[in-house]
Amino acid sequence: MKKAVFPGSFDPFTVGHEALVHRALKLFDEVTVAVGFNSEKRYMFDIERRVQIIGATFADNPSVKVVQYSGLTVDLCRSLNVYFLIRGLRTASDFEFERAVGQINKQMEPEIETVFMLVAPEHSAVSSSVVRDILINRGDASMFLPANPEIKQYLYD
Repeated sequence: MKKAVFPGSFDPFTVGHEALVHRALKLFDEVTVAVGFNSEKRYMFDIERRVQIIGATFADNPSVKVVQYSGLTVDLCRSLNVYFLIRGLRTASDFEFERAVGQINKQMEPEIETVFMLVAPEHSAVSSSVVRDILINRGDASMFLPANPEIKQYLYD
């Protein structure tokens, strides 16, 4: 069984993230969405809420797991015995950043392979920071969020 980890802060989880998971399932039998926590970062949603949102999005798909973690992604991969990382690329600057991280991960854990996936053109402008800004300013971000109606309760309560 081929498994992959899709790590990120997902603050919030967007339609771009959701689409990437669905596309990754064409390559892997199981995808673990790993919601990271970094004490240096300020989040709009706490980690438990981010896990709930992603869990609600994929509630009907047993091939998608959701976990939370802190620390190094390579350590998470080792603990899960998963050695493929999924990373989405929207821009050239995304590639430069992700390439550097991927190379460091490879040095720390030679078994890890980073799989870069281009974000679908219709999602290339969607970023968590832009969606977060819309939400903070009480705009309608629904077109940028997964369609699952349960998500609104997690975002707006």
